Amino acid sequence: MISIYYISTFVISLLCSAIFVFIWHKHFDINFTMVFTLITIACAGYVVFSQAVNLQEAIAAQKFIYIGGSFLQLFILFSIFNLCHIDLKRWLRALLFCISVVMYISVLTIGHSEIFYKNVSFELNGGFPILNREYGFMHTVFFAVICIYFGIGIATIIYTWIRNKQIPRKVISLLVIPDLLCLLSYFGGRRVIQHVDLIPVGYILAEIVYLLIAYRVNLYDVGETVIDSVVRKGTIGYCSFDFKYRYLGGNETARQLIPGLQDMAVDEVLDQKNPKVKKIIHYLDRFRQNKTENTFVLTIRDVEGNSENDRFYSVNVADLFDGIRKRGYLITFLDDTPNQKYIQLLDGYNDKLKSEVEEKTRHIVEMHDNLIMSLAVMVESRDNSTGGHIKRTSEGVRILIDEIKKQGNLSLSPEFCKAIVKAAPMHDIGKIAVDDAVLRKPGRFTEEEFAQMKHHAAEGARVIHEILLHTDDELFKVVAENVAHYHHERWDGSGYPEGLSKEQIPVEARIMAVADVYDALVSKRVYKEAFDFTKADTIIMEGMGTQFDPQLKEIYEQARPKLEAYYSAAAE
Repeated sequence: MISIYYISTFVISLLCSAIFVFIWHKHFDINFTMVFTLITIACAGYVVFSQAVNLQEAIAAQKFIYIGGSFLQLFILFSIFNLCHIDLKRWLRALLFCISVVMYISVLTIGHSEIFYKNVSFELNGGFPILNREYGFMHTVFFAVICIYFGIGIATIIYTWIRNKQIPRKVISLLVIPDLLCLLSYFGGRRVIQHVDLIPVGYILAEIVYLLIAYRVNLYDVGETVIDSVVRKGTIGYCSFDFKYRYLGGNETARQLIPGLQDMAVDEVLDQKNPKVKKIIHYLDRFRQNKTENTFVLTIRDVEGNSENDRFYSVNVADLFDGIRKRGYLITFLDDTPNQKYIQLLDGYNDKLKSEVEEKTRHIVEMHDNLIMSLAVMVESRDNSTGGHIKRTSEGVRILIDEIKKQGNLSLSPEFCKAIVKAAPMHDIGKIAVDDAVLRKPGRFTEEEFAQMKHHAAEGARVIHEILLHTDDELFKVVAENVAHYHHERWDGSGYPEGLSKEQIPVEARIMAVADVYDALVSKRVYKEAFDFTKADTIIMEGMGTQFDPQLKEIYEQARPKLEAYYSAAAE
């Protein structure tokens, strides 16, 4: 009967282990597996003991039984730490394991030394084996260590219950039971019934509780359950490679998305010449060069060419970890088709809207520019002496600006250069405020008339300020005001209206001054004939450093052939 009892406990423990194997999941804590393994071995030891007929067989059975006694409580403690999300240092795990090993080594001395059992004898009572023993000091150490493991486990459970509300309360409650059952079995379950050890029953009850924990705990691991659900659904693919681009494996979804993976063997290096895996190599290369470049979009075109059936996958590259060590790269593919098509739809609307806005803006700008140009032409039409001056000086400014950009010594931005060329036609717009009697006088001005004429510079700046008051192009507004206001200032400070000198004069006004004076020299006016290019050039060069910015000397010299060619063509 007693033998049947032990055999029954072994069979039940084996059945519990089989159930655990059936529900086993790759994300299960390894300590669970060790608990079920140790209990089955210990129960097998009790079966062997029940069949023993001499001392040697009984001692051998005890050594099997104590495998569970020496290590079971340790792995229960490890499982408590893991389920409570408490990271136990490796050296501490190793130390605790070594303590259990030392305890079991002392068990192996039974029959050869007195450190675990001082005396041991064997007898058969009614056909049932009885092992009479006198305990040694290591047996006392054994029970002390078991109690310490139990105390640490219970303290950890209580701490987690109080401090960490993210650990499921049901799991924490269940964790107490196997820990307590094993301890009670060691101390309170030894031979409650004559010649019968109840420790196997405690072990089986602990297994049943661990089955409940194993069944529940994986549901709480949201990250893993979500990943498993998505992978099973087939909307996510993954493949991994080591640092040498050797293929480590992947799922069916990844192999379908990257056909080249279908033909690759595990540990095979990605072939740089294989077009079927070029995308994978591209992803890995970019990630190795810059860890922030880890997201890509993979487009799978419809085989029949119907773009409506195209699929889009978000590709993410990350480091592949083995514990805390980086071992390679992990590439995941997530079906992102709805989002990508929505983005394409938005992009289409945005492009259309942008195009329409740009067209409207261009039209408004053209109207604005035409209005300003018309105003400038209207002012010019009142001046007998400056016919075509606006057009010619604008072209002169453009020629000078082109040379400035070519040489780069003034470091003017493209936007600034564009603004100067655009503002050039407005430089004399202030003449709108000059009396017709002065403006249209067919001869030289008197001092009084010239003083009145000088007001056109400041007046031009005021008019432009009012016209461009609400423009969004602040740079153009400032440049246009400066060109009108200061194009009659001189480098030596003898100009008007403010008498500015050198760098006090805005650079746009200094450039405008060269083009303005050059046009006045080579063009016919009511008070003079047009100068030839040689004489005009002499006057301009003599003015460098007095009337004009000396920095513009080389620029003017390089631009002179183009200026002469333009004015020659305009004269024909």
